[in-house]
Amino acid sequence: MAQQPVAVTGDFCAGPAPTLRSSTRRHVFLSLLLASNTLLLTPHAQAKTILVLGDSISAAYGMAPEQGWVARLQTQLDSQKPKQHRLINASISGETTSGGLARLSALLKTHKPDIVVIELGGNDGLRGQPPQLMSRNLGQMIQLVQTSKAQPVLFGMKIPPNYGAAYTKAFEQSYQTVATHYRVPLLPFFLEGIGGNSALMQADRIHPNPAGQPILVTNAWTVLKPLLQDNTPRNKAPAHGKKPSAPSRQHE
Repeated sequence: MAQQPVAVTGDFCAGPAPTLRSSTRRHVFLSLLLASNTLLLTPHAQAKTILVLGDSISAAYGMAPEQGWVARLQTQLDSQKPKQHRLINASISGETTSGGLARLSALLKTHKPDIVVIELGGNDGLRGQPPQLMSRNLGQMIQLVQTSKAQPVLFGMKIPPNYGAAYTKAFEQSYQTVATHYRVPLLPFFLEGIGGNSALMQADRIHPNPAGQPILVTNAWTVLKPLLQDNTPRNKAPAHGKKPSAPSRQHE
């Protein structure tokens, strides 16, 4: 904390009247001190590294990488806070929750992120894998992120109704169950406002086209913005409350 004004005034008043040069030096010193304190107290000063662990939706499938939502979000952040926040895109087309889990430990060790976006599960659903397996993998990834003292964020997905009502419902509920259990931010449906709109989808009707990427940025920003305004240093674990016990078998 800066010295109290009374103490500083006393220094100026004690002894002989200061020369113009000494007075100027004191003025410069105080100005620099106040400026440094202002920088320390300014909100949003903490830079953040964001790791995106996703599948083809985040890997900019079918377009140039710079057209994808991750690159677009980096551009948006650079325009608002130049060179402050950094996104690392570790997404791979075709990735599943099992593949993401296998890669995550090394990614955390290499990049030491502050925030980890987990955008996985879509390929698990398209392959008809059990929602219990997906839930277990997502939960283990969240635990790894929390253990590294980073903040996990979960991006949810939906699958076509032709997989059957029971399966699609169980698949969608898996994200909410995991997010609630581990108390992490959840974006329920990452493709909200895009899915089903042929003008925003590629010919395969699965992947958003370049025109749909700004909507993905908007969707992602609703969850990431509050986290980027949090100045909690990376070496201080986020407040997740008590460490949760392992999910019951029915939610695995």
